[in-house]
This record gives sequence, structure tokens and C-alpha cells, in this order.
Amino acid sequence: MTGAEVVVTGIGVAAPNGLGTEAYWAATRAGRSGIGRITRFDPTPYPSRLAGEVTDFDAAAHLPGRLLPQTDHMTRMALVAADWALADAGVDGAERPDFSVGVITASSSGGFEFGQNELRNLWSRGSEYVSAYQSFAWFYAVNTGQISIRHGLRGPCGVVVSDQAGGLDALAQARREIRRGTAAIVSGGVDASVCPWGWVAQIAAGRMTTSQEPDQAYLPFDRRATGHVTGEGGALLILEDGAQARARGARIYGSVAGYASTLDPRPGSGRPPGLSAAIRAALADAGVSPAEVDVVFADGAGRPDLDRLEAEALTGIFGPGAVPVTAPKTMTGRLSSGAASLDVAAALLALRDQVIPPTVNSVPDPGLGLDLVTLARPAALGTALVVARGYGGFNSALVVRGPHVPPAGAVRAPAPDSEEVTV
Repeated sequence: MTGAEVVVTGIGVAAPNGLGTEAYWAATRAGRSGIGRITRFDPTPYPSRLAGEVTDFDAAAHLPGRLLPQTDHMTRMALVAADWALADAGVDGAERPDFSVGVITASSSGGFEFGQNELRNLWSRGSEYVSAYQSFAWFYAVNTGQISIRHGLRGPCGVVVSDQAGGLDALAQARREIRRGTAAIVSGGVDASVCPWGWVAQIAAGRMTTSQEPDQAYLPFDRRATGHVTGEGGALLILEDGAQARARGARIYGSVAGYASTLDPRPGSGRPPGLSAAIRAALADAGVSPAEVDVVFADGAGRPDLDRLEAEALTGIFGPGAVPVTAPKTMTGRLSSGAASLDVAAALLALRDQVIPPTVNSVPDPGLGLDLVTLARPAALGTALVVARGYGGFNSALVVRGPHVPPAGAVRAPAPDSEEVTV
């Protein structure tokens, strides 16, 4: 199965600016933001007070009551996103052979809010008031486990922990498992740490903005940038073997054509960051040239130093202003492990509808040399690059292609045939 085409047949989204795939996409195309002052707790004592919250999510309306006391807010959203993705793909684990469908998700912090509540019970009321569900509800792999149990998915399962890059890394691991023979994988990331415990951990990293104005807070590739806004939510996707998906008549959003990841060298080493190498290797893995990429979904850190590094990597590979660049996460905030998989969902929807979603609020810094899309732009799209960087030096890049674009190795113009590069 090495080199087999891997396609996306289902998408489930829980995002601050839209609950459900089409609601999210309609808001994103229209430039509607879900960023505002935090409502899940009183943010007044903290320097950062804005977040992208999924305010219209009612877990009790979507999940059985027995699951609510044993799950974190993050896991409840993941379970619902998985339900929607599987239904969208027409994949029913109960109707599939055992071990043919698996679950591989990304996580950044696990169930922080659940853990915070149980620690409060421990110190204020005593150990007998700590829920037995704390033993797993906080855990990084809990989304994978709960989705697997709910749908009887006993194929390859796992979790990837690499912060913002995790959503791409999980999809890449899912692609590997499908190429080894698994029929389908639920993959991506859904995260949530909008609680005091999670908040102080994120503030400590020093990358969050302290702006109190939602439309001026998260401004990637803008000279006014002061940091990012954190959000919650993400996207789960159904990945399948392309031949099997077509044989069953599945609707295909596109293919996961290429992927690579790198780690930045240690600070002070004098070696360049690893982002350029990740992008070049992902393009090589997909068998496409830079000229074939029609749009880049950027990481968009929202800090001038990090934005400049990303801009230098993109202009060094594609040329100044040579490819449209967008960061629709300006409407949701950075969703930790859910960020990159949501960008992949947006990229696939952009390929479907032939439109590039906007980067809202940012005024592009002309010194960066990017063609930053600030209003929705119709465009002929066949190939998209998604870039993600995680705190600690993680870099990942993933290439997706539209359903009618031939996979690497097929006859296509103008690029020559290429063999897949294993990264």
C-alpha cells in the first residue's frame, strides 16, 4: 500500500465562528470572527482577556447524558465533531470489519478544565469528592479513546502531541496507517484550554496579546502585531484509501498529497529555522513544484519576529508575492492542536468552492513581501499548502489537492511525473 492515494471524505467542525462545517465555512468566507472577551471564566485578573470560544455548543443536545460527567469540554466537542465527520463520509464503524477503522488525534494539553475542577474539589472538599473519571478525562489521548469507544473503531489508534503542529502531524500518521492497509481513520484535532489553569500556562509562554479590542488583537503579518489570541475547537476529518473510497461512491473533498515535519535547531546554534525545510520536503513528497501551489494557509503566529521568519520561508520558496497567503484563524484564534486540522478543512473547502478565505483585520506589512488575502478572493485552486508551527520548535507542512487533480505519479501538466519522497 506504500504510495497509495489517501483522500478526505468527511469533515466535522466545532469552531468559534461556526458550529458545524457549513456554518463555519459560511462565516469564514464572509469574514465573521468568533473572537471576543472570555465568558467561560472571569478574565479580569489576567493580562490576556480575549479568546475564540465556541459559545453555541450545547453538549447535552448532542451527546447521551452518561458521557457528560466523564468528559471535558474539549472531548465533548471532539465527540460531536467525530459524529459529524463520520456521517458526512458515510462511514459507520458498526458496519465495517473489525480493525478496519481507527482514530488518531492531536492534543496539546488534554482536559485542563476537567482537571482544574477536580483539583478544586480536592483542596476545598477532600479527596472523596474527586471524580474517578479524573483518571482519564485529563489525558492527552482521551479524545482518541472516547471516539473509538463511541463508534466501535478498533483499528490503529493514537495521539500526537506537538502543539499547533499537531493537527497536521496526526493527519500524516493517519495517512501512514491507511497506506499500511487500514481502510479509514478519524483524524485531526479538537482542543480547549479556556480555563484559569490552562490560561496561566498559555500566558507563561509570552506569545499571547494583551489587546482588549477583538478586531485589533490578532494581526499576523501586520506591523501592529503584539501576539495571538487563543481559541478552542478544531476539526476532525475522515481519511480513506482513495481507491476504496471511489469504489464505494464516496464524495471526496481532496487528497492528502504530501507532508513533512522538522524541528528548529537549538537557540544560538546559528542554524536556520526548520520551516523552509519542512515546506520543501512536503512539496517533494507530494510531487509538486512551488509553481503548482495555488494558495498557502499560513501559521500566522501574530508576533513580528515569528511572522517575519514565516514570510522569509514562503518568499524564499515561492518568490515575493508569487502565491496568495491567508490565515483564516484570525477569525477563531489559535486553537492549539485543533488549529492546523481546521486549516486543512478550510483548505479543502476552498478547493471545493474555488475561493480563498480572508485574513481579517490585518493590514499586510509590505516589507514581508506576501500577497496576503484580506478579503475573500475567487481563484482557480487545485493545490493548497497548509503550514503549522508549535511552541518548542515544531514545524509541519501538508499539501492537499482537489479531487480532480491527478495524484503524484499520474500524467499531468505542466509538472513532470515524480516519485514519492518518504519523509
